[in-house]
Amino acid sequence: MPNKSKTVFVCSNCGNESPKWMGKCYACGEWNTYEEQTVIAAAGKPASAPPLSSSSKPVPITSVDISAEIRFSTGMNELDRVLGGGAVLGSLTLVGGDPGIGKSTLLLQICNSFCRERTCYYVSGEESKSQIKLRADRLGVKSDKLMLLSETNIESIVNLCTSSPPDILIVDSIQTMFCSSVSSGTGSVSQIKEATGHLMRLAKENGITVFVIGHVTKEGSLAGPKVLEHMVDTVLYFEGDKSLSFRVLRSIKNRFGSTNEIAVFDMQSTGLSEIDNPSKMFLDGRPENVPGTCVTCVMEGTRAILAEVQALVTKTSYPAPRRMASGVDYNRMSLLLAVLEKRANFSLFSMDVYINVVGGFRLTDNSADLAITLATASALADFEMPSDFIAVGEVGLSGEIRAVSYIEQRISEAQRLGFNHIMVPSRNKLSKSFEGIDVIRVSSLSQAVYKAKKLMENDSHDA
Repeated sequence: MPNKSKTVFVCSNCGNESPKWMGKCYACGEWNTYEEQTVIAAAGKPASAPPLSSSSKPVPITSVDISAEIRFSTGMNELDRVLGGGAVLGSLTLVGGDPGIGKSTLLLQICNSFCRERTCYYVSGEESKSQIKLRADRLGVKSDKLMLLSETNIESIVNLCTSSPPDILIVDSIQTMFCSSVSSGTGSVSQIKEATGHLMRLAKENGITVFVIGHVTKEGSLAGPKVLEHMVDTVLYFEGDKSLSFRVLRSIKNRFGSTNEIAVFDMQSTGLSEIDNPSKMFLDGRPENVPGTCVTCVMEGTRAILAEVQALVTKTSYPAPRRMASGVDYNRMSLLLAVLEKRANFSLFSMDVYINVVGGFRLTDNSADLAITLATASALADFEMPSDFIAVGEVGLSGEIRAVSYIEQRISEAQRLGFNHIMVPSRNKLSKSFEGIDVIRVSSLSQAVYKAKKLMENDSHDA
């Protein structure tokens, strides 16, 4: 009996299937994401499953041997930090980011370190071998253990890696791979899921470390269904403005380490170079004795990073004042401005407010709330913040300053970079005393503004 085919509609955002097209996906709520696909159903009685192999049989967890080294360095300390200490044998890592941000450059660069002791296959579905060679020459990548392959058929790639297994496999990109058993077009939801499934089985069964490059959609999320991110072990995402030289690599998911770790790189003509002290880079060229600027310390994974927040407040010429934010969530900024106006008696209803995080860095930690509000208050009241002052704290709707995590690590980082005053929530308890830095405790937003003004007046009198 021949196989029958049927048409289904699959959501490109979450992978949900529907027998008919709908404008809105009822599973994830996104609009216009259903794509038509043809599914071939197997006819007849399904075949029985084969018995488990000896390696697939259940064993006690106490008898599993992990004495062998399962991690190895990528040759970049910053990348090793994001991965949790290095690449893991048999893992599948997805690297995403905007076009031209440096995904292919990064993975080709680490091949130089990989190929000193290991064999690496670089499979590209977007470039020819000569084009990859041109980029490798520019990056200084030369090794006989680096094998180039231009192929888009995922079965051919898996067969090659099974017959002649490498230590590392790099696929650029997953959206260009296709599986001949799936009738839908290249880059569709079904093709991406099937290709990723093949690579996952290849990595786990043969112990091959696989790196996959993924494209992003116009909204900035990784292209393909959300299940793609669930299938892989690690998701790394490149951030940064392409007009600037530095790039931020952030860990969104990591089964073998902590998430939200970041690595900072500088994009140069010879490739990506590591930045060991990103705080110093973000604060480079910071103006002194200027209203509307404040430094904060945020935690990115286990790393404390200092960033400068700038605010500009001007009288509006429009019926409704403008609010613009760069590097800060717009809704969070609106909330903080409302708290500043209600709880600290700052009039902002007729003022345009612009908030910017210097260097294109994006703040996702709520501990930057206090610095944002102080920078805005400084810009509106036209008082200067001390150049050696830093503010850390989360602002609540009633104007209270709430405690933040890793407060001692933040104070140590501020002290290391030469800051003499740090404003922290009074609810944070310190297990040790810090000498050489003035720890200012505040419990409310109005108190924080008052103490910041007094601190600047005292510094002016001392000068």
